[in-house]
Amino acid sequence: MTHPKYKVAVVQAAPAWLDLDASVAKTIGLIEEAADKGARLIAFPEVFIPGYPWHIWMDSPAWCIGRGFVQRYFDNSLAYDSSQAEALRAAVRKARLTAVLGVSERDGGSLYIAQWLIGPDGETIAKRRKLRPTHAERTVYGEGDGSDLAVHDRPDIGRIGALCCWEHLQPLSKYAMYAQNEQVHVAAWPSFSLYDPFAPALGAEVNNAASRVYAVEGSCFVLAPCATVSQAMIDELCDRPDKHALLHVGGGHAAIFGPDGSSLAEKLPPEQEGLLIAEIDLGMIGIAKNAADPAGHYSRPDVTRLLLNKKPFSRVEPFALPVDAVAAGETNPGG
Repeated sequence: MTHPKYKVAVVQAAPAWLDLDASVAKTIGLIEEAADKGARLIAFPEVFIPGYPWHIWMDSPAWCIGRGFVQRYFDNSLAYDSSQAEALRAAVRKARLTAVLGVSERDGGSLYIAQWLIGPDGETIAKRRKLRPTHAERTVYGEGDGSDLAVHDRPDIGRIGALCCWEHLQPLSKYAMYAQNEQVHVAAWPSFSLYDPFAPALGAEVNNAASRVYAVEGSCFVLAPCATVSQAMIDELCDRPDKHALLHVGGGHAAIFGPDGSSLAEKLPPEQEGLLIAEIDLGMIGIAKNAADPAGHYSRPDVTRLLLNKKPFSRVEPFALPVDAVAAGETNPGG
């Protein structure tokens, strides 16, 4: 039996913050760079398009609205049926790789933290949304549902799944992914320079540990892209001296972990942009799972089990009463 071996690329870069067209152009450039380096899979940070809404952590909602951040963020978020989205799909198709994009998805009047999985043919493998935005994020984004906890079997790269940021602190969500025999996992993060150093839970040490533990628990490869914060972003966000203590330049701590928890790529300095490149061998997974497969031979379903509702939710369910059918002229409304 042969196991796929291939190169992966993980992004560490600052977004073109609140600029949709520039964000798309930068994303396409990184896709092309990854292809030139021989990667068959590229992973992007959380909401890399058009960047993470750091303003929600910096001041009051009134300040965010008054400074124009709320309107700008909505206007520069990405709709799936837009020309910009089509340009991204075309770039992935031209590069002939698989891309896991991080986008603020605009759907009607709402935004969602989304990861779009695009295959080498430019077709959509999946669109997923973060199940529960974290803390202040709930002032910006809506929620996903159980259908977003999914793993996708691809002949060229294996069984791939994705989660965002603190979804990696949700034990039941993680277990739902492990139980689908995930082999390659994209753990997308925004940046680790917020509230540093007085909020360790938001920092690189804790959250890189979450990515690494996911790799060991799930016996899978974890690609952990992470954005950086640019000086231009600081200049726009920090309009008072005290705010410079809240967000800092840098914060990039992208990583790639093997199913044994080993680090597979040398990390970049936290302010540096670039791609982490590593070759992964899916054959390593069988060795790791031989020791501990938490959703397989190492589980005790007679003691603990997970209930998972994967049905997509709909806020509107059309239905008709029998009296409506009669009024419409149907002769046998009961069937």
